[in-house]
Amino acid sequence: MKLALVRQKYTPFGGAERFVARALESLVARGVDVEIIARQWTDGPAPGRCVDPFYLGRTWRDWGFARAVQKIITAGDYDLVQSHERIPGCHIYRAGDGVHATWLELRGAPAPFAPWHRYTLAAERALFGHPNLRAVICNSRMVRDDIARRFGVAAEKLHVIYNGVDLEHFHPRLREAHRQAWRGKVGAADTAPVVLFVGSGYARKGLPTLLAAFADMAQRQAELWVVGRDKNEAGMQALAQRLGIAARVRFFGAQQDVRPFYGAADVFALPTRYDPFPNAALEALACGLPLLTTATCGAAERVSVANGAVIAAGDVAALAVQLDALCVPGHAASMREAARQSVLDLDLERMAQRLSALYDLLLQSSR
Repeated sequence: MKLALVRQKYTPFGGAERFVARALESLVARGVDVEIIARQWTDGPAPGRCVDPFYLGRTWRDWGFARAVQKIITAGDYDLVQSHERIPGCHIYRAGDGVHATWLELRGAPAPFAPWHRYTLAAERALFGHPNLRAVICNSRMVRDDIARRFGVAAEKLHVIYNGVDLEHFHPRLREAHRQAWRGKVGAADTAPVVLFVGSGYARKGLPTLLAAFADMAQRQAELWVVGRDKNEAGMQALAQRLGIAARVRFFGAQQDVRPFYGAADVFALPTRYDPFPNAALEALACGLPLLTTATCGAAERVSVANGAVIAAGDVAALAVQLDALCVPGHAASMREAARQSVLDLDLERMAQRLSALYDLLLQSSR
């Protein structure tokens, strides 16, 4: 089997890119001939084909890349082409970024949209209506149901395959390895409840809501640690200052290795406005951290009262109440085992098995 994986740009901090890297390793080990088609791929395995047409602006960039990939698909060099971008004509589309139309609605973006949004919405509609499309990989039931509702894609084409997580790499024993050492390094008290936020794109991931809720908490000894990158990081630091919580909020920027933070924290909070299924939530659960997220996050499908809480996006008061509850001494610790158990069926090997079974099914139907 010759499979092409399409991803426009790789960054080691992106969830979709990490899915590509993990899928690549697992599929190659299973004997699948995999090539990556990319425009830019840094700090990772080299692409099989580099496609980078001249462009000015991101609308032209996305359109030009899509056109180049469509020519490759038409040439028939691959048995299957799986795109992680909204490219009409691909055989398999992994909807790792969810539905753009839904994100714009939840964000409350005014119309008319910028040219890039108009292009993306049109590409999304064309993708789901294209006759070449044979399967859509959804990383949550939330995304699957949204695609079916909005675009009328047949149920047999929609396959929920959750992201895989390395259960040895992300493990509760990180607590023993990093908690005391890392807290001592940054000057945090060993008994202070630490709430961890990991994500890039602070507005979408709900960091402003989290900061506001943190200011409303009754437990003033709690700390908030923010890991990720955003062009408005200075604005978020200024917001923490205005809210009077700057002394209890630490910004660490983007990190190649987040495991020490999982080991040092007590609670993982991601009050995202919209997120199909963030890898960081999986990793946190695998490390035994209870998860506090929103109903518009696919990871909520893995949360129960035993391992965390789910609130409505933007609900500052509810978020503050849940943060206070999770920061009660001993409460988060009592959820560690349930948090770990909730993702034990999402190991990388089983993800690869589900992907390979889907590819086999598609190839058999072609024959």
